[in-house]
Amino acid sequence: MSKSTYKVPIGPIHPSLEEPMTFNFEISGERIQSVDLAPGDNHRGIEFMGRNRNIIQIIYLAERICGICSASHPFAFCRAVENAAGIEVPPRAEYIRVIISELERIHSHILWAGVAAHELGFDSVLFLSWKVREEVMDLLEMLTGNRVNYGMFMIGGVRRDITEQQIPWIRKTLQYYKDVYQKLEDVFLKDPSIALRTKNVGILTYEEALNLASVGPTTRASGVKKDIRQDQPYSAYADFDVQAITPDSYSGEVNGDVFDRIIVRILEVFQSVQIIEYCINNLPDGEILSEPKIAKLLGVLKKVKGEGVGRHEAPRGEVIHYVKLNESENPEVWKARAPTYNNLMSWMPMLQRQEVADIPIVIASIDPCIGCMDRVTLVDSNTYKKQVLTREELRKLSIEKTRRMLR
Repeated sequence: MSKSTYKVPIGPIHPSLEEPMTFNFEISGERIQSVDLAPGDNHRGIEFMGRNRNIIQIIYLAERICGICSASHPFAFCRAVENAAGIEVPPRAEYIRVIISELERIHSHILWAGVAAHELGFDSVLFLSWKVREEVMDLLEMLTGNRVNYGMFMIGGVRRDITEQQIPWIRKTLQYYKDVYQKLEDVFLKDPSIALRTKNVGILTYEEALNLASVGPTTRASGVKKDIRQDQPYSAYADFDVQAITPDSYSGEVNGDVFDRIIVRILEVFQSVQIIEYCINNLPDGEILSEPKIAKLLGVLKKVKGEGVGRHEAPRGEVIHYVKLNESENPEVWKARAPTYNNLMSWMPMLQRQEVADIPIVIASIDPCIGCMDRVTLVDSNTYKKQVLTREELRKLSIEKTRRMLR
């Protein structure tokens, strides 16, 4: 650190951060010269817990990786197991999966818009956004029985059908979002105060987005037309013509700044409305599960030996689940890669040369989910070998630390 700069740590707990994360800034005046990231405060050991449950039970654990993406993770996990076991999903179930996933995208993007408004000091827009979001939350509750952790996905299909009586409510909610879309566009894309605080702020160039392998709206806002629904269509997405949305489709240019990330998410809300509308207009008849008896399904899965990968374009970007089944009730390996893991390093170029006051909105602009991302590997500092501690060893370490603190 030179004499003209000083260090400012922010986190792991700070009013401007929505989740625990540490940023170590080197500041000169009001300008950020460099930043170092220190994640690892929110490790939950969820994959370890999964490996001690049977394959069906993991679906509900996968939902709890993230409270916002509680359709995306079980969607990817079920696809991974289906890939490993060679299970075909009925067409009607594929459409229902897409409907639930796109409803999740609407609520996630509008929630993010509210958080972004709050970070800009625009709390009236925060309250407006969350009021608008309530409509889709009510619809998700009506369709699944829950506002979050929907319990909708099952290996080989979905657990609940969409009935004829529910279709009018879905149409009514879609019409609501068509009606309110112009208001969202006016508030977020035409307000001079939001433009002043977000244009040319937190820039991630096209080349940086590619080199850092960023995903989702973060990379699309930099002009990278990457969307797994478009690039490798899966489930019912193969029946649509999903096009990756980049900001030039609205503004005619790509700057890769925070404003462009707002554009992409607002446009994707409308895109999700169109996808759901197509689904309910073309919902196939038929079964919703390849095997309705859970015990029989688990019996089949216990005989499977093989690997599978499941991918899904979550609201924050591509989520990947990997499983290795080895003729056992529990998977030998279960790994989940959340999109924030890819987008984390995007903060480095985004934050450099920015003003201190822009830190909260730049951090929020990738819509981070640290709880999804954090993983810990214990490594011996002398031998560099990985270690696994037992429950008793962890308990012993905890007691020793408490005793040290009491001395």
